[in-house]
Amino acid sequence: MQTELSKTLGVEHAVFGFTPFPAVAAAISRAGGFGVLGAVRYTAPDDLKRDLDWIEAHVDGKPYGLDVVMPAKKVEGVSEADVEAMIPEAHRRFVQDTLAKHAVPELAEGEASGWRITGWMEQVARTQLDVAFDYPIRLLANALGSPPADVVARAHDRDVLVAALAGSARHARKHQEAGIDVVVAQGYEAGGHTGEIASMVLTPEVVEAVDPLPVLAAGGIGSGPQVAAALALGAQGVWLGSLWLTTTEADMHSPALTRKLLAAGSGDTVRSRALTGKPARQLRTEWTDAWDDPDGPGTLPMPLQGLLVAEAVSRIQKYEIDPLLGTPVGQIVGRMTSERSVQAVFDDLTSGFERAVDRVNRIAGRSAT
Repeated sequence: MQTELSKTLGVEHAVFGFTPFPAVAAAISRAGGFGVLGAVRYTAPDDLKRDLDWIEAHVDGKPYGLDVVMPAKKVEGVSEADVEAMIPEAHRRFVQDTLAKHAVPELAEGEASGWRITGWMEQVARTQLDVAFDYPIRLLANALGSPPADVVARAHDRDVLVAALAGSARHARKHQEAGIDVVVAQGYEAGGHTGEIASMVLTPEVVEAVDPLPVLAAGGIGSGPQVAAALALGAQGVWLGSLWLTTTEADMHSPALTRKLLAAGSGDTVRSRALTGKPARQLRTEWTDAWDDPDGPGTLPMPLQGLLVAEAVSRIQKYEIDPLLGTPVGQIVGRMTSERSVQAVFDDLTSGFERAVDRVNRIAGRSAT
């Protein structure tokens, strides 16, 4: 599964794996793909340094990258406390009432929320980059579009390729104009923040719009035949995220959540603003239903919603409150039916890819006779 982009980066398979777990990122690279560590949860630079040190020690010299979340436009002089003060009291009451309805225990006294949205704030992302650029990362991806121009230049000065996610051809062209090297065409089926266009339509539109830039297809991909389809549509690789959540290397800290993922079908996700304020595909739960209920207060814009629900999400996860327990995940969750190692996932992807290519070749051969 090699393409021009995978050869440029020195990887065996054009499979780019996004994950918040260092062990998964390293395993993806060792298996011949390209592991990309999600940095959004690292609010302390030393924590990111610790995990990048670990990846360096366990990646066997293979290439890897980092994914950050930062806006293209900088907002000066706004602190987390300033943003917190903008949250209406009615929304805070709604959160407390919903948690009380499900008898969700409080965190222990002095225990900080384990999940904060501060990683979405530009000043935090910049501290992440100050750490990351001391490591031999080969790719920097940004989930909120094109990063600021100075960040792109800083990456290029270090021979680091820059990727940006796009949900439409229009967004992709803006990335090209901003000097981005790789566009990730993320379809409606994907986990996390997505646009309105499905992968089968989006991928060739983006490929055509930004030619000759390489494009990675994302959303609804979790098998070898789907990888083959993405390459047939013009992509130079695939960007997979959800598929790694149920691998044995993933540190989910929640057996209940893993069970829910393994039991979920492809129709058990929903695009909801409940987590961050922007539409993000995730498991459908009573938590997402509450926020999407027309009788509720409605969600707040990013980053207010993320700050509002941060402690609530931590409490739900810590105490594994099953009706409320969820996570960002794509429609491919329906294929995630057993816990497997990252290597086993790659074995399945590569063998399935070979069978799909052979099948198409046989069809083409018959057509030619």
